[in-house]
Amino acid sequence: MNQSSFIFMHTPFPSSANTETESRPFPWQMLTIFALAFWISTSLLLDLLVMPSLYLSGMMSQPGFAGASYSLFWLFNRMELVCAAVALTGLLVLRGRQTVFSRKGFVGVFIGSVLLSIALIYTYLLTPHMSALGMQLNLFDTATSIPAEMNQLHGEYWALEMLKLAGASLLLGLCCRNRV
Repeated sequence: MNQSSFIFMHTPFPSSANTETESRPFPWQMLTIFALAFWISTSLLLDLLVMPSLYLSGMMSQPGFAGASYSLFWLFNRMELVCAAVALTGLLVLRGRQTVFSRKGFVGVFIGSVLLSIALIYTYLLTPHMSALGMQLNLFDTATSIPAEMNQLHGEYWALEMLKLAGASLLLGLCCRNRV
């Protein structure tokens, strides 16, 4: 009895090495492209449609706006973290599949790490701090002036937002061209 027939006879389950599903690798590039495209589109939707409409409708001057916006951004920031983590994981996997060490995948991983850092800054620093500044804790205070620190935080938010959109768009373009 030869070796292959011995293994076949004593294997409790049939070998599935020749099945079509195991021969195809997981499509990390497509998952990375989807995560980046979804992230960019939702960011643009929030930045260009939701927030301007809230501003123009006068909701930002309402006393309960800080709590409502914190709820909105709490959900959005968690979604951003998931998209950034999926994109960075995909970039790391694609970088690991390269046969030789090259700088080709390093740029994508670096930009992905910066994007994850931006999402972490939004989630754990900017959004809570901006919401805390916007909360009206004194019921008898009728002053609706915007603190100077809030304007500075808005400037930091928009600078990070432009950096995030540029980095995510660059990564999306690189992924679509198979250059990551």
